[in-house]
Amino acid sequence: MIWLAGIQFLLIVLIVGYLSVNMIHLVRVEPVSGPLREAPRVSVCIAARNEERDIGTCLESLAAQDYPDFEVIVVDDHSSDATADIVSGLTKKYPHLSLLEGKELPADWFGKPFALSQAVEMARGEILLFTDADPVFSPQAIKSAVHAMQNRNLDMITLMPAAKFGSFWERAVQPIIFSLIGALTRFKRVNDPDDPSAMGIGAFIMVGKEAYLRVGGHARVKREIVEDIMLAKVAKAEGCRLLVADGKSLLSIRMYHSLREIWEGWRKNIFIAFKKSAIKTFYYVFILISFLVSPWFVLFASLADGGAFALALSFASLVLVLITQAGLCQHLNLERRSAILFPLGALVTCAIMLNSMFQVLLRGKSQWRGRSYDV
Repeated sequence: MIWLAGIQFLLIVLIVGYLSVNMIHLVRVEPVSGPLREAPRVSVCIAARNEERDIGTCLESLAAQDYPDFEVIVVDDHSSDATADIVSGLTKKYPHLSLLEGKELPADWFGKPFALSQAVEMARGEILLFTDADPVFSPQAIKSAVHAMQNRNLDMITLMPAAKFGSFWERAVQPIIFSLIGALTRFKRVNDPDDPSAMGIGAFIMVGKEAYLRVGGHARVKREIVEDIMLAKVAKAEGCRLLVADGKSLLSIRMYHSLREIWEGWRKNIFIAFKKSAIKTFYYVFILISFLVSPWFVLFASLADGGAFALALSFASLVLVLITQAGLCQHLNLERRSAILFPLGALVTCAIMLNSMFQVLLRGKSQWRGRSYDV
């Protein structure tokens, strides 16, 4: 028992150490007030497919931007709900908002990249902002991102939004997936212009139009499920200066509202984000279970028959995990008592990862919003 407790303690110390060092390199973009030295036109491009629940609030927040020159272009990607009607109604209220009916999807494109490429064709801005139909933006979001691009001489900036949680399953599962994404994004490396590592977050990717066109735009990622990540990789590979930053004070998002939405939403792309590697998938399953689930079992086993030293090690392991969970709750603006749900959330996350792997490897397909893509 003492060997098991010791190995677990060492593993948890290594994980906590890695997470702590990684977070040191996370850049935060804060709201900017006052005029900018330059305010180039910004074209906000949104691909919308069956987004009636959230798109109205999203567009209202964009319309309230404290920025002198911007437009919002929504491409309705053949929605079967009231998405187009909602956007059309808002165009009468906001003259800088326009609705574009999406063209038929070509056989060699995936839906979201094709919709965004159509928005770019209509865009008149010097800067492009690609976002989804469900974030809510603070009034300073565009101004602050443009300010960061100008001050840091960037070609592209992508921001991590604040997460909003409602249902039981959101509070259990989403923090685990968000923390996994954050842990796998090595902030020091992705923000190093000499390192090929890159990361793109679909809720907020701002890029200079000249740089976007120079690297080939969405045509370079036209058959990518994780087109946000791949667009950032393409841009950085072509010499663009990229910043991945914390934008929680600038935008927030409630991605999914139920277990079914969470499952289907992450299943479509999480294994692809792991580069279709079964080895990586099983490794991350092992890490999640070792860090969030097994410390409880090892502690109970040590209480039953482990001796004083094994009990001390297993108790110390659990304390480290609980401190890390408390920090995650604070980072995500969750009540600390939500941490009790994280072991369950870790198991569900592992199940989603495995389901995503089997769907891609056995079926060769990814499904989303009524479409099925060969991957």
